[in-house]
Amino acid sequence: MPKAPARSAKIERNTKETRISGELRIEGRGRYEISTGIRFFDHMLELFTKHGAFDLTLKADGDLDVDQHHTVEDVGIVMGQLFSKALGDRKGINRAGYFVLPMDETLAVVAVDLGGRPALVYKDLVKVRLVGDLQTELLTDFFDGFVHHAGANLHAKVLYGRSNHHKAEAIFKCWARAMRYAASTDARLKDQLPSTKGLL
Repeated sequence: MPKAPARSAKIERNTKETRISGELRIEGRGRYEISTGIRFFDHMLELFTKHGAFDLTLKADGDLDVDQHHTVEDVGIVMGQLFSKALGDRKGINRAGYFVLPMDETLAVVAVDLGGRPALVYKDLVKVRLVGDLQTELLTDFFDGFVHHAGANLHAKVLYGRSNHHKAEAIFKCWARAMRYAASTDARLKDQLPSTKGLL
């Protein structure tokens, strides 16, 4: 039986505020090469790639002298575009996935639906302005950019925890595992859209 072709995408997005290039392979091996100019943000995207078993190359050059907002939000947009393009017509995918993950004293849950309807509910309980060098309020903007360009419904919540680092990390690891399952294909459904409507 012939092996299904790997689903991959390449995107380049340039604006007056950011210049971002990205390449994604869904059936990857957790390999990454990521540089956004924000080291903690890189760390989150690296562990997302590793735990999702994707391959991701991403380079962002943004106006960090102004603020981190444009870079973080636009990376979310590009991540959404990469997944949308790589998923193609979405036939045969599981479509939905969730994961619950303990990160030491922190517990988080993320649920995702790749059904084409963007929505975001995000509650990370982070109580500080910065984690590492990342402005934490921008994680909402990152995920908002992602869901609108991936056609995804994403609910992410930290149930409890002490360390703000662990809260952010638990969410990215949960998101990775939920995406890994949702984007995976089911051989029994290979010619079908995962919807009773017949349209995503």
